[in-house]
Amino acid sequence: MRIRFGYVSHTLSLWKAVPARTLTFKRYKQLSKVEREEKLREVTLANLYNTKRALLFNRAAQIPLYRLSSSIVPLATHPEVLWDFQTPFREHWEEIGHIVKEGQLRISFHPNQFTVFTSDKQHVTENSVRDMMYHYQMLEAMGLEDEGFINIHIGGAYGDKTSAIERFKNQIHQMPEEVKARVTIENDDKTYTSEETLQVAEDKGIPVMFDYHHEQANPSEVPYEELLKRLFNTWDYTGYPPKVHLSSPKNDKEYRSHADRIDLQFALPFLKACKQKTDILDVMIEAKEKDLALLQLVEELASIRGVKRIAGGEIDF
Repeated sequence: MRIRFGYVSHTLSLWKAVPARTLTFKRYKQLSKVEREEKLREVTLANLYNTKRALLFNRAAQIPLYRLSSSIVPLATHPEVLWDFQTPFREHWEEIGHIVKEGQLRISFHPNQFTVFTSDKQHVTENSVRDMMYHYQMLEAMGLEDEGFINIHIGGAYGDKTSAIERFKNQIHQMPEEVKARVTIENDDKTYTSEETLQVAEDKGIPVMFDYHHEQANPSEVPYEELLKRLFNTWDYTGYPPKVHLSSPKNDKEYRSHADRIDLQFALPFLKACKQKTDILDVMIEAKEKDLALLQLVEELASIRGVKRIAGGEIDF
C-alpha cells in the first residue's frame, strides 16, 4: 500500500511560518476606517506569504498533503466586516494555486467546530453557510475549486440524534451546489461514530474523512475494520484516494487531545487494517508538532522490515 502523508497549516521546520495571524473585531473597531483597511490587508498578506512558504517547503521536502489554515483572512465572515479579500491579493492567491498544481499537492480546509448543519436555529445554519462560502471563495481565488475539499463534522445532537441527522441532510442544501460538492464529513470523538457518519455519507453522496483517533475515543458498534471498505468507497467518484486523519491520544486522562507526535504502536494496527482494503491511502497527521511529527513517523515506519520510503512524505507499506 502506498501511503502519502500531510500535516496541518503551521510548518514548524520554518521560522515563524504562521499562516493564521489574527485581527480581533474588538481591535478592528478601535481603528479608523483607513487603519482598518490597512490592518486587514497587512494581516492577510502576512498569512498568504507564510502559506506560500509552507507550500514551497512541502514541495522541497516531498510532503504531498497540506491542510490550509482557515484563518488566512481575518474577519472574513464577520457580518459587520465582510470585505473583498480576493481582488487585492489576486496575484498571491493565484501564485499559491500555481505552487499547489505544479507540485501536485493535495490540499484541504477544516472549518472550526461552529460550522455545523444540525442546529435548529436558522442563524447558526446561515453562519455555517457563510463560513463554507468563505472557504470555497479561497479555493476559487487559488483556482483550486475543483481540487480542494472542505471537511466538517456532522455537528451536535441537541438531545435527539435522529432529528439532528435529518436536519443535517436537509440543511446542507442551503449551501450552493458548487460548495456542497467540495464537502467531506468526519466522525467525531464524542457524538457521531464512524458508522453513523458513513450512513449519512452514503445517503447524501459525501466522502468520509475517517478519523482513527476519534474512532478509538467514540467507537462504532461495528468494528471499524469492517467499515473501512465502505468508508473508502465514498471517495470513488472524486478522483482522489481515500483520505484519513491520524493522531495519538495525549495520555489516558486526556485521551481525546492530540499528542505532540504520533505513537507508532498506536498507528500500526490501523495502517495494517487499511492495507487490507486499499492500495493507496492519504493520511493527514493531526499532531501538535505538525511536520516534525510527520517526518518522524515516516522515518519510524521506514525502519520496519518490508516498508520502503519512496519520498520525503511517502512510503510503500
